[in-house]
Amino acid sequence: MKAPTALPSGRGTRPRRRPPLVLGGLAGLVVAAMALPLVYLVVRSFEGGWEEIAEVVLDGDTLAVLGRSALLAGVVTAASVAISVPLAWLTGRTDLPGRGVWAVLAALPLVIPSYVGGFVLVSVLGPRGMLQGWLEPLGVERLPEIYGFPGAALALTLFSYPYVFLTVRGALRGVDPAMEEAARSLGSGAWATFARVTLPQLRPGIVAGALLVALYCLSDFGVVSLLQYQSFSNEIYIQYRSAFDRTPAAILALMLVTLTIAVLLVEGRTRGRARYHGNAASRPAATVALGRWRLPALLFCGTIVLFALVAPVGVLGFWLARGLAEGEPLRPLWNAAWSSVYASGLAAAVTALAALPVAILSVRFRGRVSGLVEKATYLGYALPGIVLALSLVFFGANYAPWAYQTLGLLVFAYAIHFLPQAVGTTRSALLQVRPSVEEAARGLGRGPARVAATVTAPLAGSGILAGAALVFLTTMKELPATLLLGPTGFETLATRIWGATSEAFFARAAAPALLLIGISAIPLYLLVIREGAK
Repeated sequence: MKAPTALPSGRGTRPRRRPPLVLGGLAGLVVAAMALPLVYLVVRSFEGGWEEIAEVVLDGDTLAVLGRSALLAGVVTAASVAISVPLAWLTGRTDLPGRGVWAVLAALPLVIPSYVGGFVLVSVLGPRGMLQGWLEPLGVERLPEIYGFPGAALALTLFSYPYVFLTVRGALRGVDPAMEEAARSLGSGAWATFARVTLPQLRPGIVAGALLVALYCLSDFGVVSLLQYQSFSNEIYIQYRSAFDRTPAAILALMLVTLTIAVLLVEGRTRGRARYHGNAASRPAATVALGRWRLPALLFCGTIVLFALVAPVGVLGFWLARGLAEGEPLRPLWNAAWSSVYASGLAAAVTALAALPVAILSVRFRGRVSGLVEKATYLGYALPGIVLALSLVFFGANYAPWAYQTLGLLVFAYAIHFLPQAVGTTRSALLQVRPSVEEAARGLGRGPARVAATVTAPLAGSGILAGAALVFLTTMKELPATLLLGPTGFETLATRIWGATSEAFFARAAAPALLLIGISAIPLYLLVIREGAK
């Protein structure tokens, strides 16, 4: 039996329409905003001429850093997909006991800042860590080395796989169950139906999440610095802090942008040209009975949650209790918490609105230009936060002094940096909305803007909300941009955590870290539980 497959977008299926002027203009503004950091990097990189660029690019150490960064991103991305796809399916389609709770717990590691996660990993698995102390009475004198590639890959996988988990879970809700039921009625088993029918329709969500993980790995600074793994972001930070001439750092950042473009080209080929229009009004899919696989499924979910969430929170609780026992005072955190929530909420709203025209353009008006517009939005995400922040400091100080060190410029930086999170999930949701619904609305006399607001956005609501939630959660823990661009006296939970950990006051950092996780659990609960209950 031949299972139903995605419809190919061959020639002659439909005459290509030009995008409305308003849609193209909005997408163009988004691309112009993304170009600001790149302009800064190009200006700084060419200050020394082509000779200095060639000297930095062709240096053996630089090429080694390039290879290490690519290896780390590839391994972490593959591991995140391997974890997230079965996790999303178990919590979204099966009779897994407590699947709603598991869904929230599996997504929560996303709210743990990488620098906190790296510290937790070192404090537990390091040479003199907690696990070493527990095993010494048993004769274990030394644990395997956690520093370098193994530790960095493990930490980044544990704290970035939720990107894939959330996008795949959102895509899974949009799959038309009629196609799966047709395959089952023709004799396919549950696993064959998943592999031949469901999985191909999840490909946009998998690719979108995998792309976010890959770019996150390339730009992360906290984990690679704490775990002593030499990657681009770490080298760029060292150049900015230690060298008077910052031109080599700008050249390294441009190399990182080039690597990002290579990742985007691979993603474009992986995505393919298939369309995945689901039925927006379809009923919920039937629940799959796990049977004898229920216990292994529970063990799988429990293991992931134990290492990615329970252990880090437990370590933070240990440091908090230890600090209180030694007389460490609890400083008031409400002002920092409110600043975090307010700035993150503004960033989530602005970024979700900015992502909508880009996603509509790439899905409904496919072509070379729309593809370039979509890919351009990912460049800001690959830049380390310190590079993005310094570029906007340069722009604000020289061309927009009225915006320098204002909340507006900080939110603008957040939107540039995290726009791909909203674009990926929104695009995945739009791929499952039938164009005929929008065409019917236009046939009734509604203009393109009204159709987008009253038809497209509601039908793609799950993807838009998922993107906004991702931006909110990531902005809550963003550090370099907040430190460099925040208004005078502006303090968030992330800056409070960093200020304590940078001075090795781990007990003082525990309380704001736990509060950050608690606040961030609220949107995840509203997103994952509410959608899972539908």
